[in-house]
Amino acid sequence: MMSASNDILNADALLAQAETQTGLKDWGDDTFPNRFRQAAALLRNVGMHEAGQRAAATNCMWLLTSRLAFFEDFKRYPIAEEKIERPLFATGEARSGTTLLHALLSVDPHGQALRFWEVMYPSPPPPGLAGPDDPRRARADDDWREIIKKIPKWLISHPYNDMLGNGLPECERTWAMDFRIFTPTAWWRVPMGMNVSSIPSDPRAQYRIHKMMLQNCQYARPKKYWVLKGFHQQRMPALFETYPDARIVWVHRDPVQVTASRIMLVAELVEGLTGHVDWKELAAQQLEGARAGYKATLNDPMISDPRIHHVRYQDFVADPVGTIRGFYEKSDVPFGPETETAMRDYLKNNKGDRYGKFKYSTDVIGVDVEALHAEFEPYRKRFGLDIERRK
Repeated sequence: MMSASNDILNADALLAQAETQTGLKDWGDDTFPNRFRQAAALLRNVGMHEAGQRAAATNCMWLLTSRLAFFEDFKRYPIAEEKIERPLFATGEARSGTTLLHALLSVDPHGQALRFWEVMYPSPPPPGLAGPDDPRRARADDDWREIIKKIPKWLISHPYNDMLGNGLPECERTWAMDFRIFTPTAWWRVPMGMNVSSIPSDPRAQYRIHKMMLQNCQYARPKKYWVLKGFHQQRMPALFETYPDARIVWVHRDPVQVTASRIMLVAELVEGLTGHVDWKELAAQQLEGARAGYKATLNDPMISDPRIHHVRYQDFVADPVGTIRGFYEKSDVPFGPETETAMRDYLKNNKGDRYGKFKYSTDVIGVDVEALHAEFEPYRKRFGLDIERRK
């Protein structure tokens, strides 16, 4: 007999319920039901209490019904005819300035950025067919108020979250309903910590969903180039296969500082999501991930692709607007006075420490920092980085 735990997160029952609730059956991908079964099995095995499992089941239903409606929209409207041309991507390791970079790109009057309300509630196609009073906007605002209440320190590390539902999602959020990532901006109601990479990935399939989301959000609106941000470093072949004319600005920062800052950020998120942090385990996981990521970058021949513009974090912090101007010039994108004014106004009116200063120490890594600097020297040398000494 099936246990109560297994009954709550019964994948086949949830799939059937979503089909009944929507009256739809096309999952858009023949592999999806089996992938969802894998995700449900993972959720059953992370040790959640019954209330947490019920929250997970509710979350699954949100994403499942959204997915069914999303693929149905592509049958009802000529969304697939939308051409995504010359998108601009910001990328780099977490805590290397890419969020500010994305925010500045988003105010370019000639560009357009995804908004949280659009990817959280993508059906019917927004914003081309959605008015200013569309209830999904307010719903996403309420979601973000709930997130901030649960994880208040997130406003310190990411003050841009004060934009609520009109905020700027990372590209990874577009494939949450594909069950290829457990991003906290989709799973904040579920007490399972930061299982952001626990589901098997498929970059080509992920960018398929990503492109569909861009088409969905571009439908019936004036055409502008997309300005986007995500952790694309290890997925470059699939990204350029999907968007051959894409241009990427990649920010590089001292790996030791990135690792320490990321440990502190993830700890704050995990504490808000679950109420408990195993600092030693978390630090070890983040350091292992950093080592693997930097090694993969150095071994990736695509880092020399001319469509990628590499910049140093130190240079970006010293002159954010000038750095972006250099990226635009390399990418053959006009950078007029209206773009510069918009970006400088954003910097003037949105101080990075408006909710307090994000504080961390390299001590949190739990290893010999000088030895770590030596270990990461090849990466620093490849991108001309200095060792960052924080006061």
